[in-house]
Amino acid sequence: MTAAEEAAAQAELLENVIATAQRLVKAEKDPSKITPAFIAEKVQLAATMFAGDSPHAVDQDRAVVVLIQRFSHRIGKSTTLKDTTNHFEWLSAARKRDWHYWRRYRDFLEAKLSDTVVEELNGATDEILSLLEDPQRSDDWDRRGLVVGHVQSGKTSNYSGLICKAADAGYKIIIVLAGMHNNLRSQTQMRLEESFLGYETTIDRDPGIPIGVAEFGEDLKTNSATTRAENGDFSKAIARHFHGISPEERPWLFVVKKQKTVLTELLSWIRTRVADSTDSVDGRKLVTKLPLLVIDDEADHASVDTGEQMFNDDGTPDEEHQPKTINSLIRQVLHAFTRKAYVGYTATPFANIFIHHKGATTKEGPDLFPRAFIINLAAPSNYVGPARMFGRMTKEGRVGALPLSRNIADNYDPVADAGWMPPKHKKTHVPTCNGQETIPPSLREAICAFVLACAVRDLRGQGDQHSSMLIHVTRFVDVQTHVREQVEEAVRRMRQKLTRGIDADALLQQLRTLWEQDFLPTRDRVAELSPPEERPPVMPGWDEVLGALPDVLDDIEVRSINGTAKDALDYATPGAALKVIAVGGDKLARGLTLEGLCVSYFVRTTKMYDTLMQMGRWFGYRPGYLDLCRLYTSPDLVRWLAHIADASEELREEFDFMADAKLTPEQYGLKVMSHEVLTVTSPLKMRNAQTLSLSYSGTRPQTILFHRDAEIQRRNLDATDAFIATLGDNWQEDPKYSRDGDPDSWPGARLWKDVDASKVLAFLGAYATHPNASSAKAALLSEYIVKMIGIGQLTKWSVALLGGGLGAGVPHTFPGGRPSTAYSIRKTEDPDEEERVDPKLFAIGVLIDPKDEGIDLDDAAWREALALTRAASKREPTNPPTFPSGKGIRAARGKLGGDADRGLLLLYPLTPYFYKDKSKTPQRLIVPGWDKPIMAFAIAFPASDKAISVEYEVNYLYWLQEYGPSE
Repeated sequence: MTAAEEAAAQAELLENVIATAQRLVKAEKDPSKITPAFIAEKVQLAATMFAGDSPHAVDQDRAVVVLIQRFSHRIGKSTTLKDTTNHFEWLSAARKRDWHYWRRYRDFLEAKLSDTVVEELNGATDEILSLLEDPQRSDDWDRRGLVVGHVQSGKTSNYSGLICKAADAGYKIIIVLAGMHNNLRSQTQMRLEESFLGYETTIDRDPGIPIGVAEFGEDLKTNSATTRAENGDFSKAIARHFHGISPEERPWLFVVKKQKTVLTELLSWIRTRVADSTDSVDGRKLVTKLPLLVIDDEADHASVDTGEQMFNDDGTPDEEHQPKTINSLIRQVLHAFTRKAYVGYTATPFANIFIHHKGATTKEGPDLFPRAFIINLAAPSNYVGPARMFGRMTKEGRVGALPLSRNIADNYDPVADAGWMPPKHKKTHVPTCNGQETIPPSLREAICAFVLACAVRDLRGQGDQHSSMLIHVTRFVDVQTHVREQVEEAVRRMRQKLTRGIDADALLQQLRTLWEQDFLPTRDRVAELSPPEERPPVMPGWDEVLGALPDVLDDIEVRSINGTAKDALDYATPGAALKVIAVGGDKLARGLTLEGLCVSYFVRTTKMYDTLMQMGRWFGYRPGYLDLCRLYTSPDLVRWLAHIADASEELREEFDFMADAKLTPEQYGLKVMSHEVLTVTSPLKMRNAQTLSLSYSGTRPQTILFHRDAEIQRRNLDATDAFIATLGDNWQEDPKYSRDGDPDSWPGARLWKDVDASKVLAFLGAYATHPNASSAKAALLSEYIVKMIGIGQLTKWSVALLGGGLGAGVPHTFPGGRPSTAYSIRKTEDPDEEERVDPKLFAIGVLIDPKDEGIDLDDAAWREALALTRAASKREPTNPPTFPSGKGIRAARGKLGGDADRGLLLLYPLTPYFYKDKSKTPQRLIVPGWDKPIMAFAIAFPASDKAISVEYEVNYLYWLQEYGPSE
């Protein structure tokens, strides 16, 4: 037996023991009895059962760890927005009785995943299928929907399940639109061969060897028009082979690229060979006998008609991937069938699909907007998403972030506008560091971190799993080649030093320092931030790590990944665990899974949005090695990713509220379009829209961007004083409420109720907000309030002046009150070094404390807000939220009407000093020459069902400077 066969046999044995033990554990109906000891007992039993068949010993500890993780996963419920116009309920238990495809796939999954995950997948795919139409319904129907997953969180298994069930239910043609490059198409084809076809496709399209689901059920003789080969996509040659498809046949699968030539061939074949009728109005060729299901993987990529021109590396127009053309061809394919369903899958919660209400055309039919439904899939409890990675933004700054990102600053010197990899470079750029064609120290450190991560994974018994590192620093293939050569050289030198022991001291010292100062403390910190069942294993000793290094360096390969199928295939070779450093550009950006991704090294390339999507690959599952993962990147990218993480969470929350209120996709689409952060990260960056429309209903704009200008700060403080002077002396001092035994109080605050809107408008007219602020723009807020007053809303307000805090500042007396001597601290995003501070503006993370939104609500209104928060919550029923969210409070204001239905204006006097952290003494003034309070405000708008939008001009130049063109 060769070493590879040996490893494959060992892996198979472990898999069999785990699958058997899982069934034994599952037989126990009382979940409280499923303890680690109980699982270990069943693993031992399973290992004994297999002991006779195999000379190998089973790694029982490893099996126990895997099963403990599987049985402790939870998945929240998915939520749905739907529109059931012209839809008939059809999916009943009787229809599901003889389902062969799904049964096979379910058994296949149960051997690899926990039951809760498979059950959840079953529930989610049932729901999606039931929202499509019954394929046996004979009149015309058209359903278009969208499934929003999390980045890298098992989307493929979801649509594989949907395809199996659709085939069982009677859908005859299944087209999967898979990415824009061969490698991704081949990868998707292979996944579907495992999960749906049950055989490997061959060049001549005859079924090859049985794989995947084949061992869990009979051969279902399914047809595939495409194959796993690099050139296995649909083409003219294939079209000649197939004369047509008869309705009695087994279903046909097509896995095709989103590319002009491919889609054009497919459309022409459908019209000439498959169509069985013509449209009486416009003479279009139509397919009436075969129901169609189109699955669009990465639906926000190339399917959306952005009106954007795509270019090749050499600057010539890329005719094959024009979004306009692709969008049109997908719609024409759908339009050629009288009975069809389209399901887009996407992981970007801001699916730009929302931005496209193109309307119908005679040639193409309706646009791809998901009118029928949008389903938000919940991620399992062990999913590491942006929210877990970057923590939550609070007024103290970000909390709960995993300590895994590391700053890069040595790739570029902004003063000299030169360096190893400047953000803007040409395809002729040759990366040099200190005059040498060699990698910068930060990348050397990242490679060392990857080497250590691989060594620890080997020592933790994960040596049979793939480990990879991703380097994404340029989109030009020529520049990637330079980078690959420099990385190869660096790895080769490390290998020589360690295996031959020549000049190894400095390298060993660097590795040991990284180990002691980074790896050991990080492991402990990650353990503190993880639930008990997901704590990382303890670290091995340094001597063990040292012993493992030569083998690890021997195994590491460096590759360029630029869109050909052979890049993707090696993961499929059994028994071979790869350790790969992948150097990639845009081709890597979408969907191509890098297995076991441990270290990523990113610097910003010109396209902000694509870079962020790239970085999105960092999220996913990291069982047993999360503490070894690192993200090396520039601070501005971390800040942006964190902003986007906050925005995504906010939109998911918005979605859950809307689902609870039974709203339709159309209504949600409008909400997404007006979200400040997302409008700017979209690739449509105002290319065609210099104005955006924004509705403030149910939102909470707050000032987080400020002028670094003492004169403007003085005017804003004067505006606040003048405003407070008009509010009169009928205020409530130190508001306090009992809140069902957990009281809320605001010492030092003053609250005025029933304030006339004209006074609020006068304040907004006098206060200067920063022109680059995305939502807290005084003029826009005023315009919205005036429009709402016009329909009889927002005429009365509550105003609160918040007090207290630990920050220093010159005493100031607001009209009618006592002198204030201490002010709230809000962490600014300023760098610690004063010389690197932006002279014109500064930003804070979050201004408002969520409970402040309830400062004018009595206990009854507060309870209503809590009930709304709980109804939309995704948390375990045993652990419901104990206080209402801001969203819940704003929804309750609109719902309760009367006194609660007020705008709330919160005024915050902030300390003028920069604090590195809370306990320390103030470092310096934030605004030179200004030592009085800096005035900030937030407004909580009640959710209104009569909300009006306001239009605003986008500061296009500012975005261009900040984020580069959207290209």
